[in-house]
Amino acid sequence: MVEAQGDAVGVLYDDAPRCDTLQGHRVLRASDVPVEGPMIISIGSNRVRRLIAERYPLRYARAVHPTAQVAATATLGEGTVVMHGAIIQADARIGRHCIINTGASVDHECRIGDYVHISPHATLCGNVQVGEGAWIGAGATVIPGITIGAGATVGAGSVVVRDIPDGATAYGNPCRVK
Repeated sequence: MVEAQGDAVGVLYDDAPRCDTLQGHRVLRASDVPVEGPMIISIGSNRVRRLIAERYPLRYARAVHPTAQVAATATLGEGTVVMHGAIIQADARIGRHCIINTGASVDHECRIGDYVHISPHATLCGNVQVGEGAWIGAGATVIPGITIGAGATVGAGSVVVRDIPDGATAYGNPCRVK
């Protein structure tokens, strides 16, 4: 994705590399060499992405795949990645180190906290608020005006029609806290 948007990949860092190269790029142990930015943390776990960002206070890049559509009035925090075919609409605010995954849709005036993962083909209708570290599962739909709490998990395929509290795990149609 970084190369597709016209940027060069210098090196990949991994504390447990299984190889010296990956797709033609050097792989170095982050614990053995100085880590330099700008960089993107390519790890799906919200918690681990946060730990790495705090460990390496660098300049972080943003990556937006050329097939994604991001409104001119939307904002993306540093370290955020927007995957193939994702759509981010007018006045949406996406926090730092977020993943807006393949085909996800974030509609107008949504507010997405830091370290959030919006999984493939999830749909957030207008004015949805998602707290820091939340995870919205693949194919989930969140109706307009809903708040998903910090650290909450919404299961794949869920239809969210009520607010979800901080730290909750919720799933189903209609989505219920479990």
